[in-house]
Amino acid sequence: MRSPLTTLCYIEKDDSYLMLHRTIKEHDINHDKWIGVGGHFEKGESPEDCLLREVKEETGLLLLSYSFRGIVTFISDDDMCEYMCLYTSNKFEGNIQACDEGILEWVLKKDIEKLNLWEGDKVFLRLLASNAPFFSLKLVYRNGKLTETILNGKTI
Repeated sequence: MRSPLTTLCYIEKDDSYLMLHRTIKEHDINHDKWIGVGGHFEKGESPEDCLLREVKEETGLLLLSYSFRGIVTFISDDDMCEYMCLYTSNKFEGNIQACDEGILEWVLKKDIEKLNLWEGDKVFLRLLASNAPFFSLKLVYRNGKLTETILNGKTI
């Protein structure tokens, strides 16, 4: 059984985020969506362990610094509850490698919402863009549609 704990990181460079267009894996809930990089915790990992491992595995990059920006709770009628630790990073080293989950591409932040994103991702990307302080965001999906958004305990 997969861990309900995940990380997601938006790596920044030149007013762009490194985005992953999920096109390769079969039966992927994120198929054809654009997301940051990250994944599920492995046994014994801290959020930081998972973050660093997943970024390295998916991109080939080593994060030299990062910021823990928020926790996102996903509730869905067709899957288990997921708790995602959301990070950003603007300091890294290495060269981007091919990813076995899709295509990695630098996308200008101003163009991100033109991509095929989850509706809830747009909410937390706006929070990141506004430099919101650490937040707790709960996103409830029914039949693949965002039906409820709760930020720091208040419905928005």
